[in-house]
Amino acid sequence: MILPILALALQLGTPAPRTPPPGPPPVSDPYFTMAFDPAAPAMAAVDNALTAARHSGKQVLLIMGANRCHDSAYLANKIDSPRFVGPVNARYHVVFVDVGMPQLGQGRNLDVAARFGFKTIKGTPTVAILDADGHVLNRKAAPKWRNAASRSDDDIYKELID
Repeated sequence: MILPILALALQLGTPAPRTPPPGPPPVSDPYFTMAFDPAAPAMAAVDNALTAARHSGKQVLLIMGANRCHDSAYLANKIDSPRFVGPVNARYHVVFVDVGMPQLGQGRNLDVAARFGFKTIKGTPTVAILDADGHVLNRKAAPKWRNAASRSDDDIYKELID
């Protein structure tokens, strides 16, 4: 007799399953990405994006980060999300360059950063907006993306799109 009462009490105390919020499903892990390919020829990818920008009139969004950096991964997933992917691709040729974790002494492809006048990478991601001639249009803001995971969607949208 005690078992049926206990089972009923447990059933009554179990909340009803929650309905997921409307909208697209969230990224399963916003802090996981493979966008920063350590084997990719980084300088060639940048050169290709600049060539494409000269032909299209778009700018280049150069994201220097690392797969294992949560801010880099978050930004890579954010710009590939439904709200951002269309406007970002309409405005930019996007290039992800794996710079490793130079702030920890584990940098790579730092020649890309140096090419655009970044003597050091203090944190990842560093996000440079380039015109078709390779001039950095957001020099002061570029290194400030290392807090990307704590920025709101609206803040990211304003800085990249508006």
